[in-house]
Amino acid sequence: MRSDGRLPDQLRPVTLTKGFAKFAEGSCLIEMGDTHMLVTATVEDRVPPFLKNSGKGWLTAEYSMLPRSGRQRNQRDAGKGPNGRSMEIQRLIGRAMRAVVDLEAMGERTITLDCDALRADGGTRTAAITAAYVATVQAMEWMIQQRMMSRVLISEPMAAISVGLVRRQELLDLNYDEDSIAATDMNVVMTESGKFVEIQGTAEAEPFSAETLAKMLSLARKGILELIQLQKEALAS
Repeated sequence: MRSDGRLPDQLRPVTLTKGFAKFAEGSCLIEMGDTHMLVTATVEDRVPPFLKNSGKGWLTAEYSMLPRSGRQRNQRDAGKGPNGRSMEIQRLIGRAMRAVVDLEAMGERTITLDCDALRADGGTRTAAITAAYVATVQAMEWMIQQRMMSRVLISEPMAAISVGLVRRQELLDLNYDEDSIAATDMNVVMTESGKFVEIQGTAEAEPFSAETLAKMLSLARKGILELIQLQKEALAS
């Protein structure tokens, strides 16, 4: 039995709230059990210097955790810059979203995704990606209203989830207690059609087999398809 009573292939209770941040062009609050992430999307009529006069747009992300989002107080990134973990996560979020966004058709505009952990109980990076998709679609809908583009420039829905091997059992959507003792920990980013955007997998205790990998990827696909359905419902609300 899992610490919160779930089945091995069961997500934590998930709620996606579109438009949570009133003044942002796009936003989404995702609540996955005790992990709560707020993602806001900001649209700017400019691009980084390396894209100036290219005609292409850009999408980037920033990630941080509030000081008491977790079990101990974290130091704020402000003033000292993001730590190594935050840098790695925000690069993952940016890469994941750029994989499904048509930057060529965006024009010289930038979408910045600010991803803030309000409460952290495992899976903040995957929750951020799932919410970032909703926030980005909403921002593009705003851009359509402003006549910056004629359609949402996303190839297909995408979400992310964690999976792992805990006490020799493959589990979906690890909470902190499970993640902290997992023999294998993996984050999977996948599109609705089943194409992988990124797989981050690490054997923490001993190497894992191809059979275990296949089981974990199957769990991840199940969870991601469920999350994509919730994304669609949130965007339609």
